[in-house]
Amino acid sequence: MAARGSCPGCGSTALVEDAHYAQQQLVCAACGCVLSEGLLTTTYAEEEHLREVAYSQSTGQKEQLSRCLQRGIRRVQDLCKVLQLPTVFEETAVSYFQRALQHPSFHLVSLEKKELLGGCCIFVTCRQHNWPLTMGTICSLLYVKQELFASVYLSLQKELGLSVPALSLGDLVKTHLNSFRLFQHAANVPAPFVEDKEKMVARTMQIVELASETWLVTGRHPVPIVTAAAFLSWQSLQPAARLTCTFARFCKLAGVDLPPPAHLRLKELLEILLRMASQLAWLRVFNMDKKTVVKHIGDLLQHRIFLLKNAFCLEDEEEQRAVTPGEGSPGSPPAAGGAAQEEGCPSEGKRQHEGGPWPLLPPCLINPRKRLRTAAPSASDSAITGDEPISDSEIEQYLRGPEEIRAFRKAKAWP
Repeated sequence: MAARGSCPGCGSTALVEDAHYAQQQLVCAACGCVLSEGLLTTTYAEEEHLREVAYSQSTGQKEQLSRCLQRGIRRVQDLCKVLQLPTVFEETAVSYFQRALQHPSFHLVSLEKKELLGGCCIFVTCRQHNWPLTMGTICSLLYVKQELFASVYLSLQKELGLSVPALSLGDLVKTHLNSFRLFQHAANVPAPFVEDKEKMVARTMQIVELASETWLVTGRHPVPIVTAAAFLSWQSLQPAARLTCTFARFCKLAGVDLPPPAHLRLKELLEILLRMASQLAWLRVFNMDKKTVVKHIGDLLQHRIFLLKNAFCLEDEEEQRAVTPGEGSPGSPPAAGGAAQEEGCPSEGKRQHEGGPWPLLPPCLINPRKRLRTAAPSASDSAITGDEPISDSEIEQYLRGPEEIRAFRKAKAWP
């Protein structure tokens, strides 16, 4: 049906009303320009107030994107407030979130991964500003598994090209001990068990450094090591009242989980401390064990470098002692002593384990795990050289898939 007026584009008066998707539009028949369009109520925001909107806004695509962006920004801001992060951190995390949401790589990911983007942006921001924040803390706030969070974090770091420095072990000690509940008086914490935070953090740092120097950190998860070091430092500050407290009770009072490998890390640390205590003159008169050595951790850490040098073999000392069988020391018996050392007599090995220095090696070399023995090769296997001819049936089996075989048979049957 024709209508009055003219087209502002071409000046034609051939204007018609056309129904498009049940919506009346005024269209120029000459150039196709849409002069006006009807009103629909299709967006959520406008339907709540019973308002009509234009068709160009009825799809709600831009509004849906803005709602998703606004909801994500609010989530990032709420997490920053829970973590008590500075305002600069919050602004940086929001900017990273906006960049990530606009990146094509995150358009088709699942909703769960999109919700994790905010936590990943906060984690990246804290690492860049050297703020001690662990992945486990973010995962506990978002109620997700660390494996899923790690995958989204690595994708974010790769797609946006972000440079994220690694968290040092010292920062991890401070962060992990911040969650302990032993620094304030509480109803479930006895008075002798309450400790000063700065003293405990300082001694835990020293024990962790000792573990790093004795190969106890390399290749291990850091949290069990830090937890075991915190337990030893807590006991050593007031050993009279805390030696009877078990490792499990300590973690329960502190409000932290007890990782399964923490008992092994505690055992390894105590063995190192006992070896160091055997080198102190004023401690040799005592019968030291894993409980009494905790009382002297302060002295052992004070002379750590000297005790480690005397308790364990260094590479230069081993090189000096590595002499040929005919070149012994002037006062040593040349043949009998050398033969005894080569044969490895029990008395000599026992003396080295009791008083002599031990080699400073990783625990995986000192106590290697049992490995399955490989079966001896059979006579037929040993006769195979690799130069044997291959039949056509074996070639078809290894090189052709099911679809290729069907296509090959079809081609052979073709006249």
